[in-house]
Formats: sequence, C-alpha cells, structure tokens
Amino acid sequence: MSLDTRDGVVIGEGVLLENQPTSFVTRALGGVIDVVVTALAYVLVLLGFLAIGGGIGEDGTRILSVVLIVLFFVVVPTTVETLTRGRSLGKLAVGIRIVRDDGGPVRFRQALVRALVGVLELWLTVGSVALICSLVHPQGKRVGDLLAGTYAIRVRSTVTARAVVPMPPALAGWAAVADVGRLPDGLALSVRQFLVRAPGLHPTSRADLGGRLATEVLAHVSPPPPAWAHPEQVLAAVVASRRDRDYRALRRAETGEQQDGARLRRLPFGVPDPEN
Repeated sequence: MSLDTRDGVVIGEGVLLENQPTSFVTRALGGVIDVVVTALAYVLVLLGFLAIGGGIGEDGTRILSVVLIVLFFVVVPTTVETLTRGRSLGKLAVGIRIVRDDGGPVRFRQALVRALVGVLELWLTVGSVALICSLVHPQGKRVGDLLAGTYAIRVRSTVTARAVVPMPPALAGWAAVADVGRLPDGLALSVRQFLVRAPGLHPTSRADLGGRLATEVLAHVSPPPPAWAHPEQVLAAVVASRRDRDYRALRRAETGEQQDGARLRRLPFGVPDPEN
C-alpha cells in the first residue's frame, strides 16, 4: 500500500498531520500585502527621520537609508516570523503559515534565511524570481523556502472527521492482555488507512493486503492472537488497543499534574488556606 506523506508529517502511532500547501494565488496575495505594508512603513519612517533631522547631510542620509533597509527588510521580517512562528500581517490576512519541511514551526535560522534571500528575490528583482520559482515548484516554494527548508500551509480549512476504528468484541479479551509494541510510523499509518478504506477495496486485494499487514503487525505483538482471528479483526484490535492505552496514559498524566499542582498550591504545616 503506497503512502504519500509529502504534504504531511507522521507522528506517534501513525497519525498523519496533513499540511496542505497553499495555492500560488493565496500566497501571492499574502506576499503583496506584506510588501505594501513594509514599503509604506519604510517610506513613512524615512520621511519622518529626514523631516526631523534635515541637516544630517548626504552621507547621513545614505547611512540612514541603509540602516532602515536592513531594519525593515531583514530584522523586522525575521523577528515577526520567529515570534509568530511563521505568520505575518499578509499571511494572517489570507490564513496561511510558514512551516519547516517536517511540519514544525519556523525558527530564527529559517526566518533569517528567508528574509535575507527575500531582499534579492522580492525587492531587488521586483518579485520576479519568487514568482517564477513559486509557479514551477509543486509546493509553491520561493528560493528563500528552498534554502531555508520551509513552505506555506493553510491554517483555515475544513476539518474532516476521521473514522474511529472500534475494538472487535471477539478479540477484546486477547487485546487486553496482549503486549503491543510501538509500531513503525509507516506501518501504523498503512494499517489505519487500510481499515478505513477496506470496504471499498476489491475482495482479492483486500484479503491480500490485510494478510500482509497483519503479518507485519504481529511481529510487534505478543502473545499472538487466536488462530481463528481474521486479519482485519487483528489489525482493528491492535489499533484500538494502542489508542485506548495511549488515552488512558494521557488521562493519568493529566490527573497526576492536577494533583501535583494542588499539592504545590497547598500551604505547609497545616496552615489553613486563606478564604477566597
């Protein structure tokens, strides 16, 4: 079963975080907003400094212009993307975010590379280099994204409800005592996708794929299931067991944190807490 995770990140037990790249039009609109806002802010601040210090001379004006260029076209974009984890005014307006290729938030290094390269591809070439690169790249990346290892994703999208794999009643007893190890991410994702799509598969392909996945999964399970168990039931029992066990562990951790917090807030030596 082929898996295409180029636009997603597999975490935990085969959970795929789907990061859908933005369209060229959406990203271009966000870029235009950022460019217009940055250019206006630069011009207004430059005019303000010149009006206040009109006697700084030609050399002073050049130095001031260079300082403001570095400030508005490198320092400000780097700071904004780092602090907001990939957002800016234009990206916020169109509902997109810059993330790393692994799906994580951008850091200072990625933001700095994007800003430095942006001086060339956005400002010195009037956006032509970024335009051409975004048009030909499948994820709409510009040169700064290629060098920084980032791309833009949508943060406003319809949430698709995912089917919950139920525990087969016939294997509930076995699953309760079975030791299910951590499945490789690719295998866990394949199992989940197979169980969701199985009803629509051809019977022969369904039986063959189910059997092969069950063989791979059982290498991480002890003891083996009953001999009469159907491969799809085994897969469903393993997935449901892992899900339920992780949920219980999460609930225990949350309860423990709440209890620890209550003990930390409690006054020592039997001193009564002040009345609210």
